[in-house]
Amino acid sequence: MTRGYPARVSSPSGRAREVIRALQAARAQRPPERSRTEPPFDRSWQGALVLVLAALAVLFAVQIVNAQDRYGLDRFGLRPRSADGLVGIVTEPFLHASWGHLLSNTLPFLGIGWVLMLSGLRVWAFVSALVIVVGGLATWLVAPAGIIVGASGLIFGWLGYLVARAWFSRRLRWILWAAMVLLFFGTLLNGLLPDLDPRTSWPSHLCGFLAGVLAGWVLHPRRPRAARSGRGTSVS
Repeated sequence: MTRGYPARVSSPSGRAREVIRALQAARAQRPPERSRTEPPFDRSWQGALVLVLAALAVLFAVQIVNAQDRYGLDRFGLRPRSADGLVGIVTEPFLHASWGHLLSNTLPFLGIGWVLMLSGLRVWAFVSALVIVVGGLATWLVAPAGIIVGASGLIFGWLGYLVARAWFSRRLRWILWAAMVLLFFGTLLNGLLPDLDPRTSWPSHLCGFLAGVLAGWVLHPRRPRAARSGRGTSVS
């Protein structure tokens, strides 16, 4: 410090101190802000179930029309590496090869779709759209030649999202929901492995699952450690 006039030390006045203390007290009592990117949790399980049942009704309606047409609509399924088969990226989840095929997807569609729908219609729609487009495009690129139909890829995408949500967010609530889903539908993970049955398209399962993981990474980014612990940078 140079010599001369005494150094002036800035200090708040008494009234300023009271204002600062009041602001600090209000900030301490304020509940932690919710992440702007992480979607909320909707506890209306009845409404979620109704919406998933409505989506399932669409699949049954398409199946009725398709069966009456002797499964002629299956020609609009996904055909890998075929320009005409690109439309199948969108139509694949709505088409099934038989009633048995649709019924085998019904229970996981309801169960896993309901758990996802608990986070709200917008989250369900976003995850579904991302899985259909990204997972379908990946399937179109890597799957063997043929026609692929069925909602399995979408279901595996939902499953991948729920697992990724628990991993990325590290919230106890999401972990418990993921554990519950795996308890009931964990055997589905076998569908991610290569299958010798040519009627089973395991690449669509794997691509859908990875697309679901991508959706979990997008919607639930890992927060900094300081933010997770609630300790931010203090300023005087």
